[in-house]
Amino acid sequence: MASVNTCLKLIFTIFNIFFAIVGGVIIGVALLFQVVTSINGGENLEGRPTILIILYTLGAITMVIAILGAYGAHREKQACLIVFLVCMVIGSLMMLRAGVTAIYGHPQEERRLEERFRELLPLDKAPENIQYIADRLQTQLHCCGLFSYSDWEDNVPDSCLCDPQTEECLSLTYSDMLLHRKSVYAKTCFPTIAHFFRLILNIFMGVDFTLAALALLGMVLSSTIIHQMRYPGRSTLLMTVPAIFTLPPPKYQELHNPPGY
Repeated sequence: MASVNTCLKLIFTIFNIFFAIVGGVIIGVALLFQVVTSINGGENLEGRPTILIILYTLGAITMVIAILGAYGAHREKQACLIVFLVCMVIGSLMMLRAGVTAIYGHPQEERRLEERFRELLPLDKAPENIQYIADRLQTQLHCCGLFSYSDWEDNVPDSCLCDPQTEECLSLTYSDMLLHRKSVYAKTCFPTIAHFFRLILNIFMGVDFTLAALALLGMVLSSTIIHQMRYPGRSTLLMTVPAIFTLPPPKYQELHNPPGY
């Protein structure tokens, strides 16, 4: 068995434990998203199955790679560590590409989101599941319509109604059989939705670049261990201290024969 620095193996094992925890968190987020969307009636939400598949797959792959790296370091299996290193290289490139794309595509994605929501208008003629989601959003966010209360045309739902004593409201007048008034929320829903969209995108970019940095760290650690396994008698550059930081050897001649004696 090759000789690998014990401290390096410990650091690499801790790194992989943290990496496995990240994979478990991703799977937990996928489960939470699935439960929340099911409770809120979003089973038919567009793109939901794709998001769940991506999250579950990413979490599972992250955990498998972490276990592979920890096993390779503990047992000093060079093949496992090479596979781990290749996965780290591919993963870091993919995450850096996704992060850079998200940064430059941020304004375009927000415009696309607005266009997609405008395609749903008028809301009173939208599919029932869309009306149900909009109704729940209006109740929870205290807003009315995506861009205006007129998104509902003349069929403003009860979830838009507000109390003028406690909320900022608009007073609407309807005339059918009798003349009556309604007070609806002055705030619209899309600005709040766009705010959460930007927040989620910023969180995604933060997580993405953090994972990319972890992948780069994993590349350095795994390549160092592979180097020590291949060349057990050769010192690793990362594990040596530069000569400028070392003290000069003692002058034994002067120690044994101090000046003046």
